[in-house]
Amino acid sequence: MNENRRPAGRKAPPRRADRFAQQEENEEVEGQLEGRNAISEALKSGRTIDKVFVADGDTDKGLQRLAAQAKEAGAVVVPVDRRKLDAMSFTRAHQGIIALAAAHEYVTIDDILEEAAARGQAPLIVICDELSDPHNLGAILRSAECAGAHGVIIPKRRSVGLTATVAKASAGAVEYMKVARVTNINSAIAELKDRGVWVFGTAAEGSIPMYQADLTGPAAIVIGNEGSGLSPLVRKNCDVMVNIPMAGRISSLNASAAASILLYEAVRQRL
Repeated sequence: MNENRRPAGRKAPPRRADRFAQQEENEEVEGQLEGRNAISEALKSGRTIDKVFVADGDTDKGLQRLAAQAKEAGAVVVPVDRRKLDAMSFTRAHQGIIALAAAHEYVTIDDILEEAAARGQAPLIVICDELSDPHNLGAILRSAECAGAHGVIIPKRRSVGLTATVAKASAGAVEYMKVARVTNINSAIAELKDRGVWVFGTAAEGSIPMYQADLTGPAAIVIGNEGSGLSPLVRKNCDVMVNIPMAGRISSLNASAAASILLYEAVRQRL
């Protein structure tokens, strides 16, 4: 007789990996709002909405008006097939619209610079160029907070926002770190440069090692996308491209690891 056999009718306990996958799935939908009344009231209250999925082709004027209000409030509005809404919905009563709310409120670039001025410090900012992994963004927020950075800038499109998973990965740093969500990263870079901030891009082929970069003054560190790195225009708009010296056989670092190393080089220089 096989002593390891499970009694008939009893389900096997979920594997550890499956339990974590289920937790992640549940975390991703925290802040998900479904139905017209819920989303309308969220907009009235001033709650930040990251993204709105609306039934494609629906001619209902009330639904179109609600989508327009969300867009005016800064949300990204995405028309999708109603079957996708059905698959996303937990309530099974989405009424043609589902919204994802931010886990925390966004600030402006002015707010970040004012934070640095209030501390009597040269600004230290992280700019994320289209990061898609919420764990990476959360880890960057955590490192930025620990390093005493004054803010993080992310783009509105093609980037993860302040989701519940980002908040958890930040280990609470999202509550303290100022995050600005901008329409265009290159415009944000131009604004920072106009206000005296030097912008340092990161790439394996950067022109100087990070140890030679002067991070003691007003500085913004740009971290690229997990797959393709910095976009060509962002790379062009950086003042200096720096590299992290690599001694091993792997030629690149995880985005959040790279951000941490550069942030703490800035900390070292500013001691």
